[in-house]
Amino acid sequence: MARIKRLLLWVWKILTTPAATVSLAFLTLGGFVGGVIFWGAFNTALELPNTEEFCVSCHEMRANVYEELTRTVHFSNRSGVRASCPDCHVPHEWTDKIARKMQASKEVWGKIFGTINTREKFLDHRLELAKHEWARLKANDSLECRNCHSSAAMDLSKQTQRAAEIHTRYLLPGKATCIDCHKGIAHELPNMQPGWKLPPELEGETLPSASAIDDLKR
Repeated sequence: MARIKRLLLWVWKILTTPAATVSLAFLTLGGFVGGVIFWGAFNTALELPNTEEFCVSCHEMRANVYEELTRTVHFSNRSGVRASCPDCHVPHEWTDKIARKMQASKEVWGKIFGTINTREKFLDHRLELAKHEWARLKANDSLECRNCHSSAAMDLSKQTQRAAEIHTRYLLPGKATCIDCHKGIAHELPNMQPGWKLPPELEGETLPSASAIDDLKR
């Protein structure tokens, strides 16, 4: 007991000994409180642009893709469950979310320089923008789709025969991912002229889905 008491007194002496002008205990406490405040402010700032209100505050989004979203089942349906912009375009896991935010920071330049600030400009860039988003979802195995749609929770008996067969043959074994087939479910598809083919970047090596898509085409 005496040894423990001496150890505790020694620790207390170290913490209360002035370090320059303040004690080590005060510095430790101050650092902890400062860290909590910084972390809270950081997460608040991170979540602030992660809302539908923030997304549609830009004219480019409100007048184009958001207007299209309001006419789909993801916006209004019999269950009353609505998928907002960040539900489909921002990962839920913290590390993936940070990576996505860093990736999306370049979009600020598009806002500054008015890349799609008119309907005509938006339509001109629509195919390019869609291809970027398709490729992103292809690379992460449709991560945002799977935030709500779990293949393990699918009741294939309640799907149409065609949907159940395709999901069984391609989705469940990992030969294809959601975005391979489900394009244009929340926004209008780009203008695809006759002879339009699947962009090469969507037939990447992340998932062995190129052959599956070829089968679906046939």
